[in-house]
Amino acid sequence: MASKCLCKFLRFFHFNREDIFFYFFIYMCDVFCCCQLQCQMHDSIPSDDEYRSSRNIAISLFRRYRNVLDRGGGDNLKEFISAGVNAYALGCTDEGLRKELIDMKQSGVEIEAMESYGGSTSLKSKIASGEIDECILWLSIVFITILCTPQPTIVRWSSTPPVSDEERLKWKGFCAVIANAYYLRGMAWLPVKTLQLEQMAVVGQAEEPSVVASRMRLVFSTLEVVSPQWPRV
Repeated sequence: MASKCLCKFLRFFHFNREDIFFYFFIYMCDVFCCCQLQCQMHDSIPSDDEYRSSRNIAISLFRRYRNVLDRGGGDNLKEFISAGVNAYALGCTDEGLRKELIDMKQSGVEIEAMESYGGSTSLKSKIASGEIDECILWLSIVFITILCTPQPTIVRWSSTPPVSDEERLKWKGFCAVIANAYYLRGMAWLPVKTLQLEQMAVVGQAEEPSVVASRMRLVFSTLEVVSPQWPRV
């Protein structure tokens, strides 16, 4: 039907047979490309609709948080950060996602572990309160790190602040020190003692060196994800 309409349109403007075949060929190529693009977009959508709702986003983040603890950082940490960046862009807040996890904990929901490279997994476990606090703290640090980057880095589709005032005041200086070292001096690591002194100045006490080092790694890794400064090998 569409091809007949196209032919009538072209004849009306006095195109000859060769022109008609040429434009019909272009038209069919365009239709084919559109179909291919739609298929690719459909294939790229996560099968479990990870970003369809705030609940799904919370589950996605929590699974990736556990995956880092179970299997180590590196690419697993980058996956958690990428999920956090998406949550930031979609307008999520740390307290909103905390509430989702608390609601699931109180309902007795079990969270399935991430799939391993060797295949699927059916391991499920309930959510612990301590896990919620630490997972959301990681997310807050990711959000605050994004706020410390030169604007605009990540577009956020909400005017609601991504983190609570309490967490922002507690971690903004920590993240800003690392961001300045990253952007102004091209550094990828800082002395842990420097960041412990920052914690002492803000909250009156410092975390253990290993904990501070893991927080610092989270900030640097977030900066590498949202604003890479060096070519990737």
